Amino acid sequence: MTRRRSRKATWGCLTVMLLVAAVCCAAPISGAISAVVSLQSAARDDGGIADGGTAADIPPRMLTAYKKAVQLVGRYVPQCHGMRWPILAGIAKVESNHAIGRTIADNGDIRPRIYGVLLNGSGAGGNTTAFPDTDGGTWDGTATGERAVGPFQFLPSTWTSIGEDANGDKTADPHNADDAALGAAAYLCGNSRDLTKRSQLQAAILQYNHSTEYLSNVLGWINQYTAATKDPDLTNVSGTVRTVLEAALSQRGVPYSWGGGSTNGPSTGSCCSPSGKSGANITGFDCSGLTLYAYAKVGIQLPRTAAAQAGAGKRIPPSLGTSALKAGDLVFYADAPGRDATIYHVGIYLGSGQMVNAARPGTAVRLDAVNTMSGFAGGARLL
Repeated sequence: MTRRRSRKATWGCLTVMLLVAAVCCAAPISGAISAVVSLQSAARDDGGIADGGTAADIPPRMLTAYKKAVQLVGRYVPQCHGMRWPILAGIAKVESNHAIGRTIADNGDIRPRIYGVLLNGSGAGGNTTAFPDTDGGTWDGTATGERAVGPFQFLPSTWTSIGEDANGDKTADPHNADDAALGAAAYLCGNSRDLTKRSQLQAAILQYNHSTEYLSNVLGWINQYTAATKDPDLTNVSGTVRTVLEAALSQRGVPYSWGGGSTNGPSTGSCCSPSGKSGANITGFDCSGLTLYAYAKVGIQLPRTAAAQAGAGKRIPPSLGTSALKAGDLVFYADAPGRDATIYHVGIYLGSGQMVNAARPGTAVRLDAVNTMSGFAGGARLL
């Protein structure tokens, strides 16, 4: 567990006045990445899941550690219910990008070690509070203060109380994938939580980092990894609806690109999103670029922006709730639901509470729960 301030990133939709072709972008609540993680944004802009329908952005050895921790955690927290590897993967994705760029040995040791910024109150990396040294530099490599360590970014003081030996070498090491994953599982399982309940899962994540932005970001990755464990069932979907859904699903793993995507498929985007993310060198889709492409497969020409697409087809008002959606519907999100001019995001509803989604910079086209984005603003039925 780390204590820090998280950075705030807000994405919305550009207007025609800002760009020749207005484009939509991502949720305004999902941009928080740990300020103390030493691995910075290069890995976060690599498109997220790179192989549609799989957890291909997770190194195999790290995925093994997450699954092993799920098997072992009951020995240490017998009252824990509902621990799943996507939960651990969501935390580790945000904290260290799964230690990508490091060497992970067969025994789980990660080298070079992952250190956060020194929490000395200097303001560097977003820290404003000084934390005195508690481990003499044993885990964080410095005796001048504290810094978060390992793929799950624990403070040494926290690790002392929750660290566990998962690989049998008689040392609980936060720089070991197995040990760190088990420690995180035990920590999240504290207070006899039932993580199958959304409220208790949220409480566990907020205990890890008390930030609503962090919560939204981690939940987004948990939803993505959960969806990646199985392909959607299109058995009862046919005709033009199936064509649209298959077109969208075929693009899973394609990177998000601000301004990217056309009726012909992925394309380079433009610069820059409100948070400063450029799509100019990324071939991919933004949210409305993906919908534009998928519906073009059945001869439907959509406007370019999410807000404009809300005017296509039969409008499904937000007051009806997500239960009114059917497979193939567009699903919208707004800063002020009920006012279509404030719509900032669009996805394609799959059914069973899921949508195909080009979520935000640094991710890829993926499956998400419809409640992943904030401000549900209804849908539109074109088929």
